[in-house]
Amino acid sequence: MSILVDSSVWIEYFRGSNDSGAMDFLIDENLLVTNDLILAELIPVLHVRRHRKLIGLMREVKKTPMTLDWDELIQMQLVCLRNGVNKVGLSDLMIAQHAVHNNLTLYSRDKHFSLIAKHLHLKLYNQSGT
Repeated sequence: MSILVDSSVWIEYFRGSNDSGAMDFLIDENLLVTNDLILAELIPVLHVRRHRKLIGLMREVKKTPMTLDWDELIQMQLVCLRNGVNKVGLSDLMIAQHAVHNNLTLYSRDKHFSLIAKHLHLKLYNQSGT
């Protein structure tokens, strides 16, 4: 099992969140993967804040390449809209598509991913490991 960790979880982890046990477990078990989009969301902020060591560590996380299917992204957005799941950004749809295409489980703090998962084949990670 590989877990795609969304930037929302990384940000909380970097802030020293009290519930960092799940991330510690995933790191210890080497279950984490990332992609260029998530890195593009995180690294500029880390760079501005001069967290060079953290940037180096983030670049060491196994990265799975992204392949975008624009027609599928349009269909995903249509499914969301038809089911009342509004205001889902394109970057989040790309992350969801990436997780589905690569059989990854997504770990995110963003609530709209749980709404998306009800209508698409997106697997979500929770702290109990499922």
